[in-house]
Amino acid sequence: MNEKTLRALVEAGAVKRVRIIGDGARFHVEADTPNATVVAMTAKGAPRTWGTLDASARWVRALGIGTAQLDVSRWQPGQRGLRV
Repeated sequence: MNEKTLRALVEAGAVKRVRIIGDGARFHVEADTPNATVVAMTAKGAPRTWGTLDASARWVRALGIGTAQLDVSRWQPGQRGLRV
C-alpha cells in the first residue's frame, strides 16, 4: 500500500496497529487494518525500506501515528545490504 493510501487510512482511523520490522539489514513497516495486514510500498510497487530504525520511525510519525511495535527478531545489524 502506498503512502498516500496509508495516510488516508490513518486519518480515517482504520489502522489498528503499526509494526516496524527489522529484516536483514533493513526495516519495513506493516499496518493492520480491519481487513488485512498491509506493507508500506513504493510508487513502483516494491516494499518501502529504510536503513535505520530512526528513519523508519520518523516516517511512521509523519503519517500521524504515535505508537508502533518493533520486531527485531530477524534484524541483523552487521549484515551488508545488497546494492541494487
